[in-house]
Amino acid sequence: MIDPARLLRERGLQVTAQRLAVLRAVSAKPHATADEIAEEVRAIIGAISRQAVYDALAVLVDKSLLRRIQPARSPALYEDRVDDNHHHIICRICGKTTDVDCTVGERPCLIAADDQGYEIDEAEVIFWGKCPECRKASSVLETN
Repeated sequence: MIDPARLLRERGLQVTAQRLAVLRAVSAKPHATADEIAEEVRAIIGAISRQAVYDALAVLVDKSLLRRIQPARSPALYEDRVDDNHHHIICRICGKTTDVDCTVGERPCLIAADDQGYEIDEAEVIFWGKCPECRKASSVLETN
């Protein structure tokens, strides 16, 4: 990751210990929930309120330093891979989330059958299924 303090300054944000810790936590654990990020941040700087983490996440998403992913029926997830239009695969069993690069063409990776006059600049796709570990575990259970 590029120097987080520099990233904050480039986006016109004040450099704070909380924002730096949130950026570092998300970089260390992509696709984490806000609560998981709060735990990581506490390990980095000690006490911090849950609300302070949520506030920092909101600002960092607003300034395009982090990306917020909102899978159906799941808590929001955060990542620092913001420079492209990639997608995600999520395991229905354990919730493991993995990046998937665009498979066809350039941004936005997909072409709408009817764009309704919109100028589309991003496509967000979430693939759902079972990760290799959960597939293996379920096949072991089925054979017993």
